[in-house]
Amino acid sequence: MKRNIIILLVFFVTASAFGAEKISGYVFDEKQQPVIGAHVYWEKSKKGTVTNFEGFFEIEMSKSHEHLIIAYTGYETQSLHIDNASEELKVNLKEDNKILDEVVISKRATGTVTQRTALVQTQKITYAEICRAACCNLGESFETNPSVDVAYSDAATGAKQVKLLGLAGTYVQMLTENYPNFRGVSSPFGMDYVPGAWMDGVYISKGTSSVKNGYEALAGQINVEYKKPDAMDKLSINVFASDAMRMEVNADAGFHLNDKLKSGLFLHYSNDTESHDVNKDGFLDYPRLKQFNAMNRWNYESGKYLAQYGFKYINESRESGQDTRHSNIVDPYKISLKTNRGEIYTKQAYVLRADELTESIAMIGSASFHDQKSMYDKTNYDVVQKNLYLSLLYEKDFSKMHNLSTGVSLNYDEFNESLLKTITNRHEAVPGAYAQYTFNLNDKFIALVGLRADYSTLYGFFTTPRLHLKYNPTEWLHLRGSIGKGFRTANVLAENNFLLASSRKIDIADNLKQEEAWNTGMNATVYIPIADKELTIIGEYYHTRFINQVVVDMDSDPHGISFYNLDGGKSYSNSAQIEVSYPFFEGFTFTTAYRYTRSMSDYKNPKTGEVRFLSKPLMNDYKGLITASYQTPLRKWQFDLTGQFNGGGRMPTPDAINPLWKERFEPFTVVNAQITKFFRNFSIYLGAENLFDFRQQNPIIDVANPRSENFDATMVWGPVHGRKIYAGLRFSIPRL
Repeated sequence: MKRNIIILLVFFVTASAFGAEKISGYVFDEKQQPVIGAHVYWEKSKKGTVTNFEGFFEIEMSKSHEHLIIAYTGYETQSLHIDNASEELKVNLKEDNKILDEVVISKRATGTVTQRTALVQTQKITYAEICRAACCNLGESFETNPSVDVAYSDAATGAKQVKLLGLAGTYVQMLTENYPNFRGVSSPFGMDYVPGAWMDGVYISKGTSSVKNGYEALAGQINVEYKKPDAMDKLSINVFASDAMRMEVNADAGFHLNDKLKSGLFLHYSNDTESHDVNKDGFLDYPRLKQFNAMNRWNYESGKYLAQYGFKYINESRESGQDTRHSNIVDPYKISLKTNRGEIYTKQAYVLRADELTESIAMIGSASFHDQKSMYDKTNYDVVQKNLYLSLLYEKDFSKMHNLSTGVSLNYDEFNESLLKTITNRHEAVPGAYAQYTFNLNDKFIALVGLRADYSTLYGFFTTPRLHLKYNPTEWLHLRGSIGKGFRTANVLAENNFLLASSRKIDIADNLKQEEAWNTGMNATVYIPIADKELTIIGEYYHTRFINQVVVDMDSDPHGISFYNLDGGKSYSNSAQIEVSYPFFEGFTFTTAYRYTRSMSDYKNPKTGEVRFLSKPLMNDYKGLITASYQTPLRKWQFDLTGQFNGGGRMPTPDAINPLWKERFEPFTVVNAQITKFFRNFSIYLGAENLFDFRQQNPIIDVANPRSENFDATMVWGPVHGRKIYAGLRFSIPRL
């Protein structure tokens, strides 16, 4: 083993010392925006590369006298005579006014992109990757991603929970186009509020992130980017249906009113109101669901001034519980959730300086109103959450080496909750300020230091320090490290109201403290050229240690749930992952990954005072992933296959006298497959989720007696529905 490591190190050092001379530069359009995916190659040899998300490229100097070609669809191709590689190029492409009958792209882009130049380890799930599965919503867009897990929280409401670095989704900061969203009451169901057909991409970053977006990212960030009016098609339609009688229609259209003003309209309707009880336990396998979702966004650009506005409305109903079709139940156990949610946002920016050293100011504002009325049998839970977020930012490049970003922000939350006859009102305002400095030494070494200072009307003053480092000892080896703090306010009932789908008694301690944790991460990415292709290996390790945590205790009492402060106890999570990607042949992509997670916490019995240090329940010990995709020449057919290998884990402690479930759940495998046929302006697809029909048997405890003290629909560790066959059509009228 040591010998192999030494050989590998020698290889990297040698590659660094004797690497070929390179030329680098940036490609921009007429508006000085980075051109992503432009082809850069030598005219005769055809050896080349593509620009990244910043428009940056790097290519070895040609041994013979050749012109450098920069080409991108819709723009005039440029041919450059290169004398030497001493200076960095800046290339501006002009729009091509020639009308093309048809453009065929022969080289397939990667669906999940690891951003090489990003300081924070970031992956982008592109729209092409999203289309590799049914992907009715954001939650299903992670099926081919090894880092993020999305699973049902219970067997009744259909609530889904993201898990990242061995931590629940409440510790992952959810962003919509870089402003915080889906917090509090929307967090259990927010994954369903973002239709897959609307998304341009999803960005995943692990560990602590930039202090620009606030103090809440303890485990990482997930940022959703919608389609942009500038680039979206004139009309796009996605129609989906499954053998479970789920129907879904998505439509979006882009309007260019003039050179400065553009708009996008998005519509979604889904109907999954058929009753399904395949295991015949008397309860629906998943809720009957109906959703209407609409969004309108506007972009205005005039010179150095840019503005965006957006409006969104969601109406959703969920109904679950006992299935009365084949029984004579007089008073069935029913669950009903009705939601109305509205969102507005605006972004205003003015570019003070737009040359190589940029300077700008910006303002981001968003507001949301979320009204949820819930009935869990005889227990009603109604909640209204209002949120206001404001951020003012200033950023300046003092030189290519030094950058400063600073700003102020305000986050305001208001909760009005009613559980049975108890009404609770809570308000929290958090004004704050931040400063962030970036040092960049020729892209070889980058350091980012950030500090936030915030004041909570509930918890007082607190500071959030964060540090990120990136070092590239060679072109093929990128090293990253990070350490930082995160804070969050636990909204116990709003974030966990799905736990009411049980007979467990809920005990919430008084004076719950603000959650606080340190996160440390290390990442190494290796790019190895093999047979004119590139093998990518990503290894990473993250450690999260809580200073204070609101413990969700399902172990001390098998008939109850307790929420209390960690109070000096121990709680941590370790996550180690390795991911390997390699395109074995043209049109083929292949990724395999393995992740090991160890998440531990102290659990203190409120009655006896006994403390036990246990792994967190319903958490997989490991996850393996293999995903492969093949697209035939000329993009006529595409075949996708994904296998998820989920490890076993610990169940909450069962009743010692009358154990109704096992202490552990076993490993399981889920396989998804899809076939897509492409035509000129549309495509049709056919697929299967959970191909081999694996499902958790009897996910509801004491299902025959839903009003007994043993009834519990929250003990879910695997799929609650079996195989699903689906088909769909995607149609678009492109903008020429």
